[in-house]
Amino acid sequence: MTDNFKEQLQQAHELGDYASLLHVIPYAKLIGVECSRVGDEVLFRLPANKDNIGNPLLPAIHGGVIAGFMELSAALHLLIFTGSPGVPKIIDFSLDYLRAGQFRDTWARCLVCRQGRRVANVAITAWQSSESEPIATARAHFKIEEPLKS
Repeated sequence: MTDNFKEQLQQAHELGDYASLLHVIPYAKLIGVECSRVGDEVLFRLPANKDNIGNPLLPAIHGGVIAGFMELSAALHLLIFTGSPGVPKIIDFSLDYLRAGQFRDTWARCLVCRQGRRVANVAITAWQSSESEPIATARAHFKIEEPLKS
């Protein structure tokens, strides 16, 4: 991790604004991930982008883009809520595709199911028109670093 990223991470923790971090993560920038705070929660958004299309006949978002969006959302969620000094490292990721990701904005919400000192388990749900109709669900395990000391 570069010193520039460490500085930006520290500043994001202080301000409570993590959108600037997305611009220094190449994959997040490539697919266009956005994040916003809604009360005590963070929602992640993947705006409709023709470059993310996998099946132009439907058109539908590429499954790998959906998976990458969900994995990145989970890592950023942990980064935000654990106060970790670095991006958590993925150990395991299991994804269930439930319906086609149409060409429109996609949202994701994460929930930390279990967090120990070194490992965290996160559940991720992605949807488009209604949160009650998810397009995919996933479970991820991450290795996390010790939180920043206050």
